[in-house]
Amino acid sequence: MTEDTPQLRVAMIGAGFMGAAHSQGWRTAPRFFDLPAEPVMSVIVGRDAARVDDARRRFGWQRSATDWRTVIDDPEVDIVDICTPGDSHAEIAIAALEAGKHVLCEKPLANTVAEAQEMADAAERAAARGIRSMVGFSYRRVPAIGFARNLIREGRLGTIRQVRALYLQDWLRDEDGPMTWRLDKAAAGSGSLGDIGAHAIDLVEHLTGSRLAGVSGTLATFVEERPLLGETVGLSGTASEQRGRVTVDDAAWFTARLEGGSAAGAIGAFEATRYATGRKNSLRIELSGSRGAIAFDLEAMNELQFYDATAPAGEQGFTRIIVTEPEHPYMANWWPTGHAIGYEHAFSHEVVDFVTAVTNGTDPAPSFADGLHIQKVLEAVERSAGSGSAWTRTDDDDTDDDSTDEQKEA
Repeated sequence: MTEDTPQLRVAMIGAGFMGAAHSQGWRTAPRFFDLPAEPVMSVIVGRDAARVDDARRRFGWQRSATDWRTVIDDPEVDIVDICTPGDSHAEIAIAALEAGKHVLCEKPLANTVAEAQEMADAAERAAARGIRSMVGFSYRRVPAIGFARNLIREGRLGTIRQVRALYLQDWLRDEDGPMTWRLDKAAAGSGSLGDIGAHAIDLVEHLTGSRLAGVSGTLATFVEERPLLGETVGLSGTASEQRGRVTVDDAAWFTARLEGGSAAGAIGAFEATRYATGRKNSLRIELSGSRGAIAFDLEAMNELQFYDATAPAGEQGFTRIIVTEPEHPYMANWWPTGHAIGYEHAFSHEVVDFVTAVTNGTDPAPSFADGLHIQKVLEAVERSAGSGSAWTRTDDDDTDDDSTDEQKEA
C-alpha cells in the first residue's frame, strides 16, 4: 500500500472471543497482503464501557463506543463488522446496509429463517447501490480447504458419492461448567447445530458446489441446567451458585442428500457436538469419490490427506500433504515452506477477500443469500428432529414431510 491507497474505516460491534479473532484479522491482513484499500480499525463497540475500552487498547482500535447505533450514523465508518450473538445480527446488519455501510457478519447469519430472509433481502437491495455484504464462515479461508477445493474442481475425486462432516468439541463435558449466551436459545438460536454444525454444512457445500436438499436429524441436550455466570474475568466468567436452564441442543446428528455440483446425488453424514471428550476443535471433513478421496481435520489444519484411486494398486494410499507451499492458497504471503500457520490466519484471509471485493465492486462469498440457505438447513434439521420425520426438505416452500416412501427408506 502507498500514500494514495484508499482507506476503509471499520467499526466492529462485539468485543468478546470473536471480536478478538476479527481484530487479529483486521490488524494483520494489511501487513502481509497488498490490499487495494487499507482497512483502518476505527471503532470497537461493546455494552460495558470499561471492558470495551480495555479491548480497544489490547486489540488496537482507535476508539471505543457502547451504542452500536452511533457507528451506523457515523459518516466516517465504511464497514460494519458484526461479532455479536445471533439475536442482534438482523437489526444491526439491516440498519448498517440501509445506512450505506458494507457489512461483514459472523455466522450463522441469524437465529431464524425469517430474520435471515430479511437480511438477505436488505443485502440484495444494498447491492443495487454498490453496498457489499458477506457472512464470516472463516474456515473457507484455511489454505488446506482451498487446496482441497481446487483438487475437487480439477476432477481429482471424480464423482463424489459420500460425505462425512463432523465438528467435535468437548468444552461442555463438565456439567458444572457455567451458562453462557451460547446455551440460551433466545440469544444463540440453537446450540451445537448452529454454532459449529453450520461450519460443517458450509464447508461441504463450499468444497463440492452442491447443496443439502433434504435432511433427517436428531438433537440431544445432555445437561439441562448449569450454574449462571458470576464475575467476568478476561473473555470468560466464573460460575455462581444460581443455575439457569439450557434451552439449546448439546449435540446434533443428521443425514442429508446433496443436489447439484460435484456431489450431486451423494449422501452425507453430519455431527456437531460439544461433548466429544478429548476433541478440542476437530472439524473433520471426508469426501469419497470414484477417482479419489480427501480427508481434513482442523486440529491438523496445515495438512490434507489425499487418496488417488487412479494410481497403480501397489501405490495407493492416503498421502499426507503439508499445505505450506507458496502454490497453496494464501500461503505465498506468509512463511517459508514447512512453517505452519494457525486459527487466526483464516480471519486475515477473510479480511483480504472482503476488502478486495468491496474495493473492486464484486460480490464477496459467502453472501447473505448463502447464509439464508444455511439457516434453512439448520431449521430443517430442527423440524426433522422435533417431528421424528425421516426426511425434511431444506427449501422453505416444502415445510411438511411430503417425501415418498422410497425417500423415507433411503
